[in-house]
Amino acid sequence: MLLTAIVAGVWAGVTTSAITNGFVDQRFDRLINEVSHLQIHHPEFRTERETSMFIPQAEEMIEFLGADERVESFSARAIAEGLIQSPANNAGIQVFGVDPDREQATTSIQDDIVEGEYLDTDLRNPIIIGRKLAEKLNADLGTRLVLTFQDVDEDLTSTVFNVAGIYTSLSGTEDRLVYTRMDDLQEYLSEDPVYHQIAVVLHDETQIESFITELNESFPGLEALSWYNLSPELRLYADLGNQVVYYLMGIIMLALAFGILNTMLMAIFERTRELGMLMAVGMNKARVFFMICLESVLITLTGASAGMVLSVLSIRYLYSNGLDLSTFSEGLAEFGYDAILYPSLGAESFLGITLMVAIIAILASIYPALKAIRLEPAVAARE
Repeated sequence: MLLTAIVAGVWAGVTTSAITNGFVDQRFDRLINEVSHLQIHHPEFRTERETSMFIPQAEEMIEFLGADERVESFSARAIAEGLIQSPANNAGIQVFGVDPDREQATTSIQDDIVEGEYLDTDLRNPIIIGRKLAEKLNADLGTRLVLTFQDVDEDLTSTVFNVAGIYTSLSGTEDRLVYTRMDDLQEYLSEDPVYHQIAVVLHDETQIESFITELNESFPGLEALSWYNLSPELRLYADLGNQVVYYLMGIIMLALAFGILNTMLMAIFERTRELGMLMAVGMNKARVFFMICLESVLITLTGASAGMVLSVLSIRYLYSNGLDLSTFSEGLAEFGYDAILYPSLGAESFLGITLMVAIIAILASIYPALKAIRLEPAVAARE
C-alpha cells in the first residue's frame, strides 16, 4: 500500500511540476521575446518617458551593433506617448515607430497579427493596434485614427494613421501599444532621425552581462540594461525557475513521510522478536539503526523510481502532443497564456527530486529506528 502511494505521489507531483514549469516557461519565452535580451536607452528615458530624451550617438551604436558578430538581431525604435482617437472613443497609448524588417527579425509582432497586414503594406501611414484597443475604439481595418503626441521640442502634434493590422498579445499590451513605421513617425517627431530604444538579441545568452558592460563602457552617454533589470515579471520567473518543482514535491513527500513513518513503526512492532534475536546474538545498535533506515530508503526509492518513470512517459507524451486547455482559453489569455501547453522538466530536477526523496525517507525512518534500538534484547526475544 505504501509503495503504491509513493508511486502515485511522485508521478502526480512530478507531472504537475512539469505542467507548472510549462506555464512558467511559456510566459518567460513570451516576455523575453518582447523585451529582448537587452535594451539601450537615454539614461533618464525609462523614468521620465520624454520624447526629447532620445539616444545620443544612436548612429554609432547602430553601426556598432550591425558589425558585432555576437548580435543576432536588433531593432531601433522611436517612442512617443500620447492619445489615439477614433470617431467612437479615445485612449492613452504608446507608439513604437519601427523598421519593419528589423522589428520582424527581433520580435514576433508579425506572427501576432490576427487581422490585416504587417507594416510592409502599401497603405499610407499604416498602424497596427491591439485587439482590445480596437474593441475600445470600435476600429476595424482601414479605420482612420488620429494620434496626438509631443515631438522632441515638446510641442503637440497630430496626424492621421490608417489601421493596417490588429494583433493579439499574451503580455497585456493589446490596449496600450501600437506600431507604426519608423519613417512615418519620425516625420512628426523631429527633422533628424531620433531613437529612444534599441532592443538587442544575442546569439548566446551567456554573453549578455559582458556585452552590456562593454556597451556601457564604450558609450558612457547611454544606459544598457538586461531583461533581468528591465522586467520585474521576468526577474520573478527567472528567480522562481524550477523551484516550484521542489515546493510541490516537498508538500507531497511531507505527506508521504507520515506514511513511511507509520509503515516502519508497524514493521518494527511486527518484528519485535526478530529484532530482539538479532541483538541477542551480537548485532549492535548501530547496525540495527542502519538496517531500519536502509529498508525505508529502499522502499521509498523503489516507489519513487517507478513514479518518475511514469512521469517521464507522461511528460514526453504531453510535450509531443501538447496539453489542450482550450476550454479555459479565455481565462488563460487574460493572464497571458496560450491554450496549448507543453510541460517540461530538466534532468537536474529529477536528480534533485531523487535526493529529496532519499532525505525525506531517512528522516522519516529515524524515529522507528530509534524505537528499534531501544528494545531490550531479552524481553524482545521472548515476545
